[in-house]
Amino acid sequence: MSGHEYTAPVPGLDAVELPEPGAVTIVVPTFNESANIRRLLHQITESVPARLPCEVLFVDDSTDDTPEVIREAAQDCPFPVAVLHREEPEGGLGGAVVEGLKAASSEWVVVMDGDCQHPPSLVPELVATGERTNAGLVVASRYIEGGSRAGLAGGYRVAVSRGATWLAKALFPRRLHGISDPMSGFFAIRRSAVTAEVLKPLGYKILLELAVRSRPRQVAEVPFVFQDRFAGESKSTAREGLRFLGHLAGLRTASPVARVIGFGLIGASGFVPNLAGLWALTVLGVHYVPAEILANQLGVAWNFLLIEQLLFRDRRAHRRWWDRLGRFALLANADLVLRIPLIALLVDRFAMGALSATALALVLTFVLRFAGTEALVYLPRRRRRDPESTR
Repeated sequence: MSGHEYTAPVPGLDAVELPEPGAVTIVVPTFNESANIRRLLHQITESVPARLPCEVLFVDDSTDDTPEVIREAAQDCPFPVAVLHREEPEGGLGGAVVEGLKAASSEWVVVMDGDCQHPPSLVPELVATGERTNAGLVVASRYIEGGSRAGLAGGYRVAVSRGATWLAKALFPRRLHGISDPMSGFFAIRRSAVTAEVLKPLGYKILLELAVRSRPRQVAEVPFVFQDRFAGESKSTAREGLRFLGHLAGLRTASPVARVIGFGLIGASGFVPNLAGLWALTVLGVHYVPAEILANQLGVAWNFLLIEQLLFRDRRAHRRWWDRLGRFALLANADLVLRIPLIALLVDRFAMGALSATALALVLTFVLRFAGTEALVYLPRRRRRDPESTR
């Protein structure tokens, strides 16, 4: 498996198919959680196997000795334990969960963190609730009656969590309807209810990704009390916060209509650096014509950076950055060159007023620029067909 290393901790503890009805694969994404592994496996041993056949799959991105600790601790477990170690942690902890969904062998998959803040004793109830309600997704929620966010350390983290929840639900009111805690990292899902290939996680908020891109029709919730972290440090950092905002923007602009609107808003925002650059250059004594040309490049660079981060993040791998920038700049400047002759044509040939001709030209060139940007900058190249394969 390229980019990954799959290791069975000890003989006889490989991840195996569990044919018993209601069996569950517990997927635990880990990043430097060696101090928590023994306690987590002990908690699972105490609360899950007696009520529900299970296997545990750690998907590990660690740079410490977490895989070795799992290997040693697994020897005392009465259920299969396996490690899928990723040399390239693509997609962060969310990407690790997707790999776990692909590798799981049970119909039910429970996703939980490796820091002991999610109580394993709730795993059988999550699966039982899914079976009882015929749900495809069962979310362990801190925000329904009986739940609590007690394990969030400090008012700052509480405020951030509530703010992120409010923002996500405001942006996706339909997709997140019936999910009170879209930031939860503790949930059960039927493997048959999700297509892992459509998921494009960024960071650690995988439930949000699942709910927006591949939400099952029926969703249920179970209350849970968020525990204190047993050991180590939280992975919730300012950098992860920025990744979360980028992830939200990518999810919100996934539809063509949303991308067009976003493209227009970003283009309008480009007037700010454009005008600021024009003012600065003219103050320095630069003639207004070259000043306008140079200032336009500031707007182009501004628009390119925002479009890269907010609209086409998942399509950047098809071309190198300098290739994308060159194509985008060419289209943006062609728009400027095309607009003036088009306005002249509309006024002289079709007898339109200057104002209405300018407005129509702006609309036409905007549509052409958006279509050109999507087709020429961010769509993958067509692969040449092998003559031998077409015979």
